Amino acid sequence: MLTEAEVEGVLLDQLAGLGYACLNDAVAGPDGAVPEREAYSDTILAGRLRAAVARLNPGIPEEAREDAVRRVIASDRPSLIEENRRLHRFMVEGVPVEYRAPDGTIRGDAVRLLDPEDAQNDWLAMAQFTVIENGHNRRPDVVVFLNGLPVAVIEVKKPGAEAATLGAAFNQLQTYKAQIPSLFRANAVLVTTDGIQARIGALTANLERFMPWRTVDGSAVAPKGAAEMSVLIAGVFARERFLSLLRDFTVFGETPGGLAKIIAGYHQFHAVKRAVASTVDASRGDGDRKAGVIWHTQGSGKSLLMAFYAGQLVREPAMENPTLVIITDRNDLDDQLFSTFSLCRDLIRQTPVQADSREDLQKALSRASGGVVFTTIQKFAPEKGEAYPLLTDRRNVVVIADEAHRSQYGFKARIEKSGNIAYGFAKHLRDALPNASFIGFTGTPIEQDDVNTPAVFGHYIDVYDISRAVEDGATVPIYYESRLARIELPEAAKPLVDAEIEELTEDDALSEQERLKRKWSAVEALVGADQRLRMVAEDLVTHFEARVQAMDGKAMVVC
Repeated sequence: MLTEAEVEGVLLDQLAGLGYACLNDAVAGPDGAVPEREAYSDTILAGRLRAAVARLNPGIPEEAREDAVRRVIASDRPSLIEENRRLHRFMVEGVPVEYRAPDGTIRGDAVRLLDPEDAQNDWLAMAQFTVIENGHNRRPDVVVFLNGLPVAVIEVKKPGAEAATLGAAFNQLQTYKAQIPSLFRANAVLVTTDGIQARIGALTANLERFMPWRTVDGSAVAPKGAAEMSVLIAGVFARERFLSLLRDFTVFGETPGGLAKIIAGYHQFHAVKRAVASTVDASRGDGDRKAGVIWHTQGSGKSLLMAFYAGQLVREPAMENPTLVIITDRNDLDDQLFSTFSLCRDLIRQTPVQADSREDLQKALSRASGGVVFTTIQKFAPEKGEAYPLLTDRRNVVVIADEAHRSQYGFKARIEKSGNIAYGFAKHLRDALPNASFIGFTGTPIEQDDVNTPAVFGHYIDVYDISRAVEDGATVPIYYESRLARIELPEAAKPLVDAEIEELTEDDALSEQERLKRKWSAVEALVGADQRLRMVAEDLVTHFEARVQAMDGKAMVVC
């Protein structure tokens, strides 16, 4: 059985193979033979940072560069996560500075801290990095530095030891955050490992959100039970991927518990890379405008996946500042997805807009380029007896359909009861945006003769099904137990059904209202059978009370 030191050695060897310099703090610490810092309280390697800033910004005067270094080294926010957000922005966007140009004018510029092309970056892994802060003396196992900034902390435990679990490693990281917070000001990722298992998480992630990283380059997924550490290190710390994860797949957002930091999982990271490439191909002059389908199961972070995709797409040079149209089929989904994208506005480099009416939609899409527009597919219903007007014929428009297995059909004409010829929303959408490319996101694709998700959007770009999500701990297993309740609706209550439907579908085309009325007739009791509702409520209570007698837990009622 390997010792903790031997696991650490294997990890450092792998990092060295990825192009990292590797040192031990006994040699590179303040009391070492080749000190990298002046004091144990220093968590930024100032010499390496200054050298990188000089390399990356030769056209900016030294005084301005030094001002940027001072702003990075000095803490400026009261909370760790706020400070982390500040330094993350500096790493991604540069440190804003002003200086006097030779002609006497005051110029503004940004001092780069990182080279996104990785031609001039300085990568270092330091073992046993001792930090003394506020009377606490701590020694994290491995700290990864990028241009002198501590961007990763890896906590190693001995494999097989009873108390040396990944949970213990997570708790150790929480202790470090509380006692030596300066080490985490520029942190991008946290890793726990025992040499076999390994997990990665963001600065604010709880234990449940420390997840495996089961692929190196996205081409193959390591089977459940395979050694995880080597895959995670190769998959995350390969320098190009690490820079992309830091720059393109990290967001901060307000949650009920305060500001949170979120990084993409491996399934999101590689799905986005594939989706962007597929979209570029589909939107070319000879492309078929079918970018494809991303099939990711419910609860696996599909909304964030869509935001990461949008962020990558708007910065893709081949797309020439595209316009993104995000389509849902319900107002509540539109609001929910809009909130997620607003959270990620730093990634998408613009503020998304929500079209509240057909007029808003037409105005938002009449722009020459750019823009992220949210709307529901019902707003593409034309005026009665008319075709939907052309909004733009640009090819760099991408329609992103959420829950793409619903409402995205209806290309063929049908004859309504009135004798009029009608089409579904999908035809009207393509009339409005004839050269747009389409990509679908769904947790439940459909493949039938008349309703076929891949036929509408193209091939499957990426599949992350429920079995893999359960293996990863991204979602919990689902167990089905049939529980039936009789449907009994009084005759007097049946006229209420039409009134309810009219209100719920006031924005839908008339044919859609008729379809939904027919569907509703099969579940009439949902609008009013008191006797049945009492029966269901009693069954819920009885079932839950019986379960908690056998095991602790909680329940959720989904309506």
